[in-house]
Amino acid sequence: MGRYSETDSFTRQCPRPGKERAMYKTIVVHIDGSHQQDSRLRAAARLAMDHDAHLVGAGMTGMSWRDFALLTGSMGAPVMPGADFQGMRDAVSVRLEKFADDAHRFGVASLESRLVEDEPGYALLMQSRYADLTVLSRDNEPDPALPVRARALPEHVALRGARPVLVVPDTYRGEPIANTAVVGWDGSMQAIRAIEGALPLLQRAESVELALINPDELSELHGEEPGADMALYLARQGVQVDVIVERTRSTTGDALMALARTCGAGLLVVGAYGHSRYREWALGGVTREVLARAPVPLLLAH
Repeated sequence: MGRYSETDSFTRQCPRPGKERAMYKTIVVHIDGSHQQDSRLRAAARLAMDHDAHLVGAGMTGMSWRDFALLTGSMGAPVMPGADFQGMRDAVSVRLEKFADDAHRFGVASLESRLVEDEPGYALLMQSRYADLTVLSRDNEPDPALPVRARALPEHVALRGARPVLVVPDTYRGEPIANTAVVGWDGSMQAIRAIEGALPLLQRAESVELALINPDELSELHGEEPGADMALYLARQGVQVDVIVERTRSTTGDALMALARTCGAGLLVVGAYGHSRYREWALGGVTREVLARAPVPLLLAH
């Protein structure tokens, strides 16, 4: 099936409003010493500099104080073989020192390191409550050096957290994140939350493509002219937006990623599990596809 572009006239005629731009003021980045850390730190550092934001590097020991108390305070509790709790803390401290050095080298002015006595999933959920954005890496092949519970973090934090998550691919090397952005719009609450979470980036983008994939299948979630109302909302927020309606036999995830490659986008924005998590897992939904294969940084919210 072909693709056609529907560009509403108001997006060309209406100048950007003079209102103050949205900003990320606190950004959390996961520090674990993995091979993926450099790419996500580069992305977090670039955003911190662009937004004059405070950057928090969060490193976790992998064991909470409750686990520690259980293992060391009960005569009947089995002690982890070879457990070295101070060694865990020391290893995280070394990683955080390197984070601070690298962040300063990248040009970040305001930063701090946090050593958290917990496993990554719970710790990042807590840290994300007090930040505007959490920066993680895409799950590729699981790193055998990491605990099992440290895997699948982007999905875990996006689904259970209160803030948007930026998922950075290994290939990111510091290029502009959102000169051009592709936003998946299906009328869902999750897509609305993702758009709201991405506004600080979308307002700075030179071009934003609001992409509707097979909108006729979700006609109850759109108005008479699919995409027009959300495009008008974004234009009033100072976003330079075009509406693209694509009717295709490809999956929605494939269509969005293909569009991102075609237009040279530096950012893909998608609502996480917009049409029930069970349906996505059963049929292979948008969230799973873009989490696995998005070629550019991916902003998710649920």
